[in-house]
Amino acid sequence: MNAPSFSLAGRRALVTGSSQGIGLALAQALAAAGAQVVLNGRDPARLATAATGLRAAGHAAIEVAAFDVTDESAVQAAAAGLGAVDILVNNTGIQRRGPLESMPLADWHAVLQTNLTSAFLVTRAVAPGMIARRRGKIINICSLMSDLARPTTGNYAAAKGGLKMLTRAMCAEWAQHNIQVNGLAPGYILTELTAPLAGDPKFDAWIKGRTPAGRWGCADDLTGACVFLASPAADFINGQILTVDGGLSAVI
Repeated sequence: MNAPSFSLAGRRALVTGSSQGIGLALAQALAAAGAQVVLNGRDPARLATAATGLRAAGHAAIEVAAFDVTDESAVQAAAAGLGAVDILVNNTGIQRRGPLESMPLADWHAVLQTNLTSAFLVTRAVAPGMIARRRGKIINICSLMSDLARPTTGNYAAAKGGLKMLTRAMCAEWAQHNIQVNGLAPGYILTELTAPLAGDPKFDAWIKGRTPAGRWGCADDLTGACVFLASPAADFINGQILTVDGGLSAVI
């Protein structure tokens, strides 16, 4: 019996929201596994900086694609210009915290559009090519809040819960075409998005006490799981959500 393959050589990966943070770490890991990686974001200058950093680290096969993943026309135009995408990581996400009873409708729409609808738009644009080639890996960056919620995160939890079920709906429709669609669900990861929480001593202590690992996660904690789901080793894993949270969701 041969060892499972985790190599992504000869594969092309698009990672949305990858000019910084978790998206950039995932892009670097996919490149290290052999994939040709396309970075995405809205800011061309920030994307160029990220690409330069990856190339300096020895990852030569790096491209950039600046477009807004919430803009249907921009997504369609970008997809037409990108060519074949073998691996898609829907990573783009934002947070707008607030109590539901006073949450502005604009904040509700912004989070749903960015964290959920964008995954539908980008995947819809690249899926026909995967179907035609009878091969593809789609990884939706879900969340611990795909299953759990805290006060002031109603819009985020709704979006990430929806993304979990969108992942399973995509599996139901596209598994027949040899496309694997799975979710990667981070727990509390130190990023720009969570920096205000980590800076609150009370919340920081709660996270460290609530998590069996006793610490916040970092972006690199997610990279192995992402490469695994993108690789041939995961060819019969479909419609699943892999949670990476230091054990937080396993205990009461």
